[in-house]
Formats: sequence, structure tokens, C-alpha cells
Amino acid sequence: MITDKPIKVLVVGCGHMGTSHALAYHQSAEFEIVGLVSRGESSRARLAEALGGYPTFDNFSTALTETHPDAVCVCTYPDTHALYASEALEAGCHVFLEKPLGLTVKEAEELVALSVKVDRRLLVGYILQYHPAWMRFVDEAQNLGKPLVMRMNLNQQSSGSEWESHKNIMQSMSPMVDCGVHYIDVMCRMTQAKPVRVHGITARCSEELPEGMYNYGQLQVGFDDGSVGWYEAGWGPMMSKVAFFVKDVVGPNGCVSIVADTSTLKDSADVNAHTKTDSLLVHHASLDQTGQFSKSDTTIATGDEPDHDALCALEQAFFARAISGNLDLTAHLDSAVLSLKVVLAAEQSAKSGQVVDL
Repeated sequence: MITDKPIKVLVVGCGHMGTSHALAYHQSAEFEIVGLVSRGESSRARLAEALGGYPTFDNFSTALTETHPDAVCVCTYPDTHALYASEALEAGCHVFLEKPLGLTVKEAEELVALSVKVDRRLLVGYILQYHPAWMRFVDEAQNLGKPLVMRMNLNQQSSGSEWESHKNIMQSMSPMVDCGVHYIDVMCRMTQAKPVRVHGITARCSEELPEGMYNYGQLQVGFDDGSVGWYEAGWGPMMSKVAFFVKDVVGPNGCVSIVADTSTLKDSADVNAHTKTDSLLVHHASLDQTGQFSKSDTTIATGDEPDHDALCALEQAFFARAISGNLDLTAHLDSAVLSLKVVLAAEQSAKSGQVVDL
């Protein structure tokens, strides 16, 4: 599908991610927004006004029928991801879907199979795959030898509208699953190895959550090359901003760490803080004849990194290429299903108290 006409896109969900993706479409000559959909009238009206006026809808099926889009961008809460994406694919649309693919591995696998059946591109919003500094982080980790020890977290001290948003997500999905798919994907790219076992623990630190839901989770994952990874995620007004952002990888040859300047951070729930790097610190483990380090640490400056909106623009530029060039996204979708499988297995482990073999 190579055409000079812009790709007509319907944006579903007008929160943080929907706003950023809509802005990317609005500023791109490759796309034409044909409608904005959200359940909340204020959010879609605000976004439509900010972008100069687009048709708005409160019902996805109605919008899909009336606008006849070429593509649909799904940025809703996780419990509607698979539902809306499958309806869009069945209607003959390409789909950009914010992570995760679904609430279960079965949902994810069925969605991928449907995209193949109808021959439409399905791209999942793994935003770190497009971030130049994070791509360099993965490359540097691959120079450290094997096994790798990967330590990552993203805890968010949220209040006000951010806490309300987090509670809405936790109606159907935990922080460990919602955010964890990103970092399991990063670990898999670093190791190029297969995750084989996972252990998870969770804690419920708020009574404002649905029965059985928790707002803190931690997992440990082992790979078939001997590498190991740790990830934790917590949301809420009780979370600490001390060491809330750890991205560190160790190997036999040394280590590499993201060194983000959080000294002026006011809100750890700010989406711009989630991808920020500032610099990478590479430590070399080699010693000289006296037992001292033979090489100084290396700092790789990343101060010109894109902000969150610019990253979304990079994602959507790739989405356009995937559609126009009919790109094969099999490897991408396999990774999206695998990362979901790992984090859901971690939840299973937390409930059972047992390590889960994958």
C-alpha cells in the first residue's frame, strides 16, 4: 500500500497517550485525523479545540462506521485494548495499539492472528524502541558479555489527576503488568535470549483499589543464557521518589547505567520523566597489573534526546512506513506477546508463591 494520500486515522482515547499521538498525527503530512473518540466529553472537546477542531465521538463503533478510517489509534484503558483493536481490524483498518496487547496472553495471540488474517498492520506502542538513547543503552549492554544482570524500576508518586488515572488503570491491570512489558522487552533485546522462569511478589498499599488488586509489584526473570533481570513498579501517593528510576545493567566486562537528573523533578508520574536519560555511564571492569582499573569510565551525553511528544511522533512515522511499505511486523508482535506472557506469569507467581517456568 504505497499512496500519496494521507492515511485517515481515528484516535480512540484522549488522555496522556491519545493526546501525544493525536498531536503527532496533526503535525504529520502522512496522516489525516478523521475523528477523536473518548467516553469523557471534556477530554475529547479539549483535545479537539487544541488541535483546531476535529469531529468528536463518544462511541467507538459509531465513529468507526461514520469516519471510514484507514487506521485506528487505540489509547484507551487496557480492558478495551483487544476489543477496540479487533473491531478496527475486522473493519479493514490498520491499528496502532498502546501496550499491552490485551489482558491475557490468549487475547494477545488472537489479536495478532487476526491482524495476519485480515492482512493489516498491527503496531504496539513500545515507545522505548524508538528512543535513540535507549537504543544506545541496549547496544552498550550487548558489549558487556554474558550473563547480564539487569536492574530496572519505575515507581510513580502520584496524586490528584495522576492518581485518579492510575486507579482507573488498576480497575483491570496492575502497575507490574502495565509498565513491565516495556522493560521485559528491553531485557529481551539486551540479552537476545529466551526468558525461562519468573518469580513475582506484590503488595497492596491502598484501600482505594478494587478487591484483589495491588499497587506495587516486583519480578525477577531468568533467561536461558544465564542472564537475570529485576523489575519493580509502584503507583500512588505513598510511593517514594528516592531511587524511583533505576536502569542499570552489569556484565562480565563492566556495566552501563542511565544517569537521569532527577534533582529538579517535581512529579515522578510525569510521562516525560519515564524515558529521560540525560547521559549513559559506561564502566569498564578490566584491571591492570596492579589490580587497578585500566580504563576510565565513559560518559555518553544524551542531552539532545526527544521528549515524550517527539517520541510519539517517531512511533507514528514508523507506523506510516509500516502501512505504506507493507512491513512484516512478525518479530515485533512476537516480542509484544512474549513480554506480556512474562509479566502475567509474574502475577501468577505472586498469587501462588511459586516460581513459574515459562
